[in-house]
Amino acid sequence: MKTIEKAISNRTSLLVGDAVMERIAAARVIIFGIGGVGSWCAESLVRSGIRHLTIVDSDRVCITNVNRQAMANTRTVGRVKVEAMKERLLEINPTAEIEAIQEIFSAETADSFHLEEYDYIIDAIDSLKDKLELIVRSTKKAENGKLKAESWADAAASSHTSTSLISTSHISTSDIPTSHIPKFFSSMGAALKMDPTQVRVSEFWEVDGCPLAAVLRRRMRKLKRFPGRKFKCVWSPEVLPNLGQARTCGTAACMCPKAEQGEGRADLLNHEWCTSKAQINGTTAHITAIFGFTLAGLVIQDLYQSGVKASPIG
Repeated sequence: MKTIEKAISNRTSLLVGDAVMERIAAARVIIFGIGGVGSWCAESLVRSGIRHLTIVDSDRVCITNVNRQAMANTRTVGRVKVEAMKERLLEINPTAEIEAIQEIFSAETADSFHLEEYDYIIDAIDSLKDKLELIVRSTKKAENGKLKAESWADAAASSHTSTSLISTSHISTSDIPTSHIPKFFSSMGAALKMDPTQVRVSEFWEVDGCPLAAVLRRRMRKLKRFPGRKFKCVWSPEVLPNLGQARTCGTAACMCPKAEQGEGRADLLNHEWCTSKAQINGTTAHITAIFGFTLAGLVIQDLYQSGVKASPIG
């Protein structure tokens, strides 16, 4: 570890020790979605000592992002989100290896990300179909020398959930080596919330009261596509009403940056998600940041616990 990294990580190292810091520095993490949740997750990971980080998002910074996204301010409006975030992260640790990918994760692009190369996969995606795709692809289990999704029936049975109507004949194998199975953490919906004390971590099938989790499960049953193994989610049961009105986002008065030229991919120059959303919901920085910090905490905690187990204290 370089001198500047040792100085940056001094307080973390005091808590976790040099052996765990080396594990943190060696871990490879990819985050999908660098918005209100993913941006704070990325910042927390780099401040905690992660130095191999890939960040994926298709968007540019919009003025409406400034209230809750780490890289968003009045100077970065119009910038490609992952590029603005990369610059911010390198200001925190100039020696970190940050790969910024301006892309939409989808069924069509999924293979290009080589998920098997990472130790941790973080889902902070908003799009329902793309989120489901990432969940299914990131949760695999070993079977007969390959990684194969286990039946949802098995996962649900251990959570005391009825499975009588579930078919698992659709599940296919993967070529991901069984010697390396990335750990996967996901964010459920962070909008329409105000109470920080209600944010919690649960296994996906145990999440109760989150509309996004409920819609995901309904979609999984409809498509007969299910997670191959259990995974932890950050979520909150709180659901508040929008007291204001969406007069810009998703309308002809949308404030998302529009231009004829600019940095990043030309085909994504004026890409935005607002018009594809059924409803634009209100969000606050303290909630989205808590979600993001908690996701980062799950990664660092896992590295800490595995490091302590490998080198017991005392």
